Amino acid sequence: MADFYEFFAGGGMARAGLGPDWTCRFANDFDPKKAASYATNWGKDHLKIGDIAQLTLRDLPGHADLAWASFPCQDLSHAGSRAGLQGERSGTFWAFWHLMQGLASARRAPRIIVLENVYGLISSTEGRDFAALGKAFTELGYRFGAVVIDAVHFVPQSRPRLFVIAVAPGVNLPAQVIRNDPGALWHPRKLVDAKFMLPAAVQDNWIWWNIPAPATREIGFADLIEDIPTGVQWHSHEETQALLGMMSLVNREKVRAARRTGERHVGALYRRTRNGIQRAEVRFDDVAGCLRTPGGGSSRQSILVVEGQRIRSRLLSPREAARLMGLPDQYVLPEKYNDAYRLMGDGLVVPVISHITQHIISPISQMTEVAPNEDAA
Repeated sequence: MADFYEFFAGGGMARAGLGPDWTCRFANDFDPKKAASYATNWGKDHLKIGDIAQLTLRDLPGHADLAWASFPCQDLSHAGSRAGLQGERSGTFWAFWHLMQGLASARRAPRIIVLENVYGLISSTEGRDFAALGKAFTELGYRFGAVVIDAVHFVPQSRPRLFVIAVAPGVNLPAQVIRNDPGALWHPRKLVDAKFMLPAAVQDNWIWWNIPAPATREIGFADLIEDIPTGVQWHSHEETQALLGMMSLVNREKVRAARRTGERHVGALYRRTRNGIQRAEVRFDDVAGCLRTPGGGSSRQSILVVEGQRIRSRLLSPREAARLMGLPDQYVLPEKYNDAYRLMGDGLVVPVISHITQHIISPISQMTEVAPNEDAA
């Protein structure tokens, strides 16, 4: 068994992905609604609700092997303000890092630190934010590397996310977790370029993580759709026709092609604004678009079911959203639609975390010896 702290915990999806061999000693989230879901599913004895900037080392019990932080992405994503790590939301990373500095000074540094965020972190503020993270790790003596994993390899949802994985000074690494050069699957060109733009001293601490490809995904989007949806209702004929009327010629042809087959097709649909005009865009590749937090109707994902000449539409249900995040149906969701959808849109894809845990985090945590000629943190 190993221990971990979960910061910006949301509904506890990092905990779900880490699995039963990991014990959560402390969890924190600022949002009381998300924290309520965490408490419902995982208990509240180790949960502290409130601003991370108000936490102190006294709040963190024991000595954790892992600190996980999925800090807010609003200032880093292409859809956000792009204020970067100086923004009001994403800037909360520095409060988390202040705690990591304190743990290191108290000789309680976690052996492993994992940061998760949107792909846009790599290029945020022209790469300065990514460099700032690398500098922060280097100043504490941590070696680190990053991978970009699209959840589509595990669940039928297109959701690329950046994972920065760091190890404390003196931690010996199993040979199978590292590689000599970037791999095509998890190290895209943008990440490789960003690595070589880091200051030389930071690059010296870089690790190319070796994570194998997962087994071929066998479940499609249509397999996760509820026959009798919970929390949503089918649109009226007029509402469905209105969505079809918002489609471009290209998207209307997708619907016509699906109808011509005479078979059942389930499409994922988003409303977007293109050149000042709201459009409905659909995909029939049996993959959902990336779940987002509901900030208005355009950010809620809908489904379009085509069965011959019959076309129906509705919002994605909360349970369907949870399935797209890899959560079991036993996971208790908030009763209100927006609360449930927001919890999922801000969350982590559980099988992705399990894969990282299996091939990187757990093998490192099981190493008891210290690298030669180095002092443990």
